[in-house]
This record gives sequence, structure tokens and C-alpha cells, in this order.
Amino acid sequence: MEPLFAAFDLVFRWEIIAVILGSCVFGIFAGAMPGISATVAVALLVPITFFMEPVAALAAIATAVAMAIFAGDLPGALLRIPGMPASAAYAEEAHEMTMKGQGGTILMVSLLCSVLGGLVGTLALAFSAPLLADFALEFQYYEYFWLACLGLSTAALVAAKNPVKGMISLSIGLLLATVGLDMISGQPRFTFGTLGLMEGIHFIPVMIGIFAIAEVLRTLIHPPRADARNARVQKIDFREAYRIIWRYKANLARGSLFGTLIGALPGAGSDIAAWVSYGYARKRSKTPEKFGTGHPEGIVAASASNNAATSSTWVPSLVFGIPGDSVTAIVIGVLFLKGLEPGPNVFIENAPLVYSIFVSFFIANLVLIPVGYVAIRAASQLLKVSNNILMPIILIFTLVGAYSINNSMMGVGVALAAGIGSFFMQENDFPVAPLILGMVIGTLLEQNFMQAMIAQQGDLTAFFSRPIAASLGVVTILIWVTPLVGAVRRWRNRQRAGAADGNQNV
Repeated sequence: MEPLFAAFDLVFRWEIIAVILGSCVFGIFAGAMPGISATVAVALLVPITFFMEPVAALAAIATAVAMAIFAGDLPGALLRIPGMPASAAYAEEAHEMTMKGQGGTILMVSLLCSVLGGLVGTLALAFSAPLLADFALEFQYYEYFWLACLGLSTAALVAAKNPVKGMISLSIGLLLATVGLDMISGQPRFTFGTLGLMEGIHFIPVMIGIFAIAEVLRTLIHPPRADARNARVQKIDFREAYRIIWRYKANLARGSLFGTLIGALPGAGSDIAAWVSYGYARKRSKTPEKFGTGHPEGIVAASASNNAATSSTWVPSLVFGIPGDSVTAIVIGVLFLKGLEPGPNVFIENAPLVYSIFVSFFIANLVLIPVGYVAIRAASQLLKVSNNILMPIILIFTLVGAYSINNSMMGVGVALAAGIGSFFMQENDFPVAPLILGMVIGTLLEQNFMQAMIAQQGDLTAFFSRPIAASLGVVTILIWVTPLVGAVRRWRNRQRAGAADGNQNV
């Protein structure tokens, strides 16, 4: 307990509190702007942290990330343009609720679930860091391969209305994930001689195009009626928000747990946690047919999951120096710049500093309630702005965000191409969520499969040679086989019913 009390003394100083409040405003703005991901937001903070002490620098990063992850829900719900990759899993669902006049309420639900999930993830980070990191350290190629397969299996749940079109969309995402240099042979794939494609297609410009630019095109071609826009602007119904959270408290708990566990796995991150939680909520739901029509059940699980993962991604980074995601990879660099080496020794040599990160996350999640509420009230005014003004501004911000990924016009071209393709896909009822999922997980899937095959010289049984890998493999295969068994049973029942009707007619 001594390091924890020392951490409170380090954090509760006026200059650190001022840094946290300033990071709140910056994080909300960055998260609400499509294309400025949490990684970009942290990268923009790094030059400023050069002039800060270690506690202030880490507090600024932790606060900005917590704020940005929630703020990504604002344009997702109001404009169907997720500000963050972690918000993409349920942006369409939240937007459908906004179209029903429940935008303020569902954003308040997302805010409270984000806070609760973030607090759970912070507590897990503080009290279970060594345990979770030890578990994550057991994962090798085989476990990551099955985890990727398990994540891809959620595509069928996301596209349950039309599985065939969902699989086509997923295949496009997997194809885009293969563009660039082959990780084993170094040969270019699907680059068509274009140098800009050698490093592959970055996920952020594709997400910007699929959601933001496609939405701009849709608004220009199918402009909404003025009465429809005005109908969506409503006050926040606090009682309804609390009622939704209480009704789906099991989803809240599962989402927080999933986010904490998935976030502790190196390379997973909050976006995968959100997809898995949303897909699992749909699978366990008593009314899965309501998903995609403006139903809060999946939003409760996914919004809690992504904020829980935001905290738990620091577990492998702090304990073993293995980045949990791109944000914590930058954090490791900041720690080295401050003369600190992440690893088990940091808990012994600089325990108060480590605990100050936990305290900063806890404060950030509590401060998120009033700051998020003000952001919701301010963001709702977007719907009162004319499309002739709003859409060009959104287009400018999104193109700047696409360019800033690699400071290259290739990002702008990818975003425009993805936007046009997404518009035509959605006009023909092809879901775009599986495409995003395929891009996110496709690289992880291929990389770990190839590394496992090289290590085991092509022996496929190696994927079942370890207890954790075997367990994940069995679960994944059962998820694949169960729908097929159900389809066969339904076909047999129809055959028997037809035969029985034929006998009665005779």
C-alpha cells in the first residue's frame, strides 16, 4: 500500500491536475475527429511530453486515450462516422438509435458504460497486472492464430441478416490485408507496381473512407429531410439510460471482462475487444434479430469493452515491455526517453511511478462523466448545422486525417477509393462491418499462421499441441460447426414434415 499512497502524493498536485484537465479537452477533440485515432492523438502529445516530468507525461497520455476512446462514439452515433476504430463495431447501431430520436440517451449509455468498463480495466491493471501478463506471455503463434479465427467468426454474427454478403465483405477485407510485401518472402503482393502500396494498406484511411466519405456521398445523393434531422435532436433521458444499463448489466459485466482479458493480450487492443464483445452479445441475445436496427444491447457490451481494454493494454507494456497496442508502443518509447526501462524491475525500482499511472486512469475515468456529458450536449448541436456546411467540413477533416497517417497522398487516395466502394456496397445491402473486421484481424491471422508453419515445418497438429491453443481451437471449431449442425437438423425436420404430409394426403 505504501507505493499507492506515494502515487497519490505524486498525482494530486496542481500541475498534474492541470495536465489531466488539459488532456481531457484534447482527448475529446481528437476522438471526435474522424481519422485522428488514439494513436495519432498520443503521437501528437509526445513532443509536449519532452518538457514534462515522467508522472505528468504518463498522466497526459493515459487521460487523452481514455477520453478519445469515448469521444469516438459521438460522430458515430450522430453522423454514422466513428471517430475511433474501437467505435466502428457499434457505430451503425448507435446511429440507428439516433434516427429514432434516442441519440442523447444512447450516448449517455455509452458514456456510463465506458466509465464503468474503464474503472474495471483500471482495477485489473492495478491489482492483477502480473497475473494477466503471465497469462498473456503464454500466448504464442498458435494461440494468436485461434484468437484471430475466433475474432473472424464474429463476422457471421455481425452479418447475420445476409451471411453470404457478409462473407463476401469479409473476404474483401482479408484481401486488402494481404496488400504489400509478403512477410516471409518479401515479394510484393497486389501492389501493381505502385511504391505507395509496398507497405500495405493502412487500416485508418480505409475506415475513414468506408464511414466518413461514404456518408458524405450518401448525404449528397440522398439528402435527409429537414424534419428527419430535427426529429433526431432530443434531450438526454437519464432514467431511460439507467434503465438500459440495468437491463443489460450482464452484458456490461461481460464486456468489461472481455475488454480486460483481450486488452492484456499483446497486439489485440480495444478495437478487437469491441468487435468480440459486440458479436458475443448478439450470439447470447434472446432477440438477435433486433441487432442492427437500433438496439442498445450490443452497445452496452462493446462500449464497456473498449474502455476496459484501453487500461489493460498497459499490462504487458509495463510488466514485460511488450506493447499491448500501438498506443502503449509509444508509451514504451516515452518511458525510455524518461530514463525508465519497462519490465518487472520497474515495479521494484519505480513502484510509485507505476501506481501513479493507475491513479491517473482512475481519475480520468471519473472526470470523463462531466466532460463527456458536456461533449454530448455540444455534439448534439451538429445536427442543427446545415448539410451544406457540415459535410464539406467533415470531408476536409477526414482527408487531413487520412493524409496524416503517413504524410502521403496515398492515404487520401485509399480513403476516397474505400469511400466510393463502401457507398456502392451499402447501396446494394452489403454490410461493411465484416470488411473492417477482416482488415483488422487478417494481418494477425496470416502472420501467426506463417510463423507457426515455419517453426513446425508445416505440421498442422501443432495448433492443438498446447493446452490453451487446443482449448481455443476446439471452441472456434464448435462455433463453426454448430450452425452447420443446426442447418442439417432443420433440413431433416423439413424432410420429415414433408414426408408426413405426403403420407396424410395419400
